[in-house]
Amino acid sequence: MRLLPARSAVLDGTPDTRDRAIDVARLASLLVVMVGHCVLLLATVTPSGVWVGNTLGAQPSLQPITWVLQVMPLFFLAGAASSAYGLKPGTAWGAWLVGRAQRLARPVFWYLAFWSLALGATRVILGEASAERLGGESVALLWFIGVYLLVLAFVPALMRCGGAALAGIVVALLLASALFDGARLATGSIGWGFPNFLVVWLIPVVIGVAYARQMIPVRFALVVAAAAFVAAVAAVVLGPYDVPLVVTGAETFSNTTPPTFLLGLHCVWVSLLFVVAAPAIGRWARNPRVWYPVAVGNGGAMTLYLWHIPAIAVAAFALHAVGVDAVDPAQAGFWGLMALRAAVFAVVMFTLFVLLSPLEHRRLPWWDARVTTRGARGALAGCLVCVAGVAVLLMAKEGLGSSTGWQALAVFLVALLAARAQADVRVPRASVADGAATAPSDA
Repeated sequence: MRLLPARSAVLDGTPDTRDRAIDVARLASLLVVMVGHCVLLLATVTPSGVWVGNTLGAQPSLQPITWVLQVMPLFFLAGAASSAYGLKPGTAWGAWLVGRAQRLARPVFWYLAFWSLALGATRVILGEASAERLGGESVALLWFIGVYLLVLAFVPALMRCGGAALAGIVVALLLASALFDGARLATGSIGWGFPNFLVVWLIPVVIGVAYARQMIPVRFALVVAAAAFVAAVAAVVLGPYDVPLVVTGAETFSNTTPPTFLLGLHCVWVSLLFVVAAPAIGRWARNPRVWYPVAVGNGGAMTLYLWHIPAIAVAAFALHAVGVDAVDPAQAGFWGLMALRAAVFAVVMFTLFVLLSPLEHRRLPWWDARVTTRGARGALAGCLVCVAGVAVLLMAKEGLGSSTGWQALAVFLVALLAARAQADVRVPRASVADGAATAPSDA
């Protein structure tokens, strides 16, 4: 029995035309997120219960590194570019969006099933309060799934735009994000920032589509990236924005929940630097020693994303059980303890990857049948996928520790299943249960 796909199957199964730079960007970004969360999460068990903190909140001098650690723009760029490569002329919008949702939601279903059972057991064994605290954090990372479903809906329309129009859209999105920030500041209501979940994260999607269509000259990308970076620095120095581009627990004006104009500028310069580096990255990824781990990692990318926080928790609490805690950056040997936690986390995460990544590719009855739909039915199916995106975003915000979170989960599931039901069944998808991890994920 193989723990991982055969090397020859991976190398021989990758077409020469594949844009390997996109796969490198997706996996490298994912690794940065995983390592960042492992180092930034402070956790231990006290007599009053579980205590959770944040390294950046405890040591603000480290906050500038978030300008390197905030790599979510590359996730959205990679997803948009992959979608653009696979979108054929004349494809019906609704059927295409349902097809993307099928692949994306499959590992999410397994993840939600696990947490539903785990929270039920927690409620029985440890009580309602413990279940509420755990449920409040269990689905926080699913915000990405919600936003991703929403921004994907725009890819077919963006594919019909010219280069000047795409550039104009990026400028318009930046201006819109600034206006929402202004309303948020003027009113003191965070609700004014919620539209920026769509507005800001559409920026790397637009750039990803333009990149896939080879519409961005390298020199232009360098100039605009430099201008966006300078503007971002000015926004911090002269404007109301905090330095950190991730959650620290000590923000006065969060740049991520919801996103801000500053994060929009960050999306621009990070995405365009990737465009500049992509040819060199693609050539480097042709090395078999590079491509094999990149391809295998991409084949289980959703497993890595969904399960890395539980893996970090297992590592942290396992070390706590033997008297090893990293809870204060000022404590003696803190970074050595963090390195130890990272090593334990790597072992736990690898084990989960081997066990769970096959679920990403295992067909689900009915859900994974190939679908096609047009006209009003197709439009309704696509709209229902968007409703599911909004619902899962709300679920991520509220968590499964409240009735609102559970209601949002119900809406997410009902909307997705209804979207699938709107599609006409044609030919069942070829089984991908065996050896599917040899192909990188395009989700």
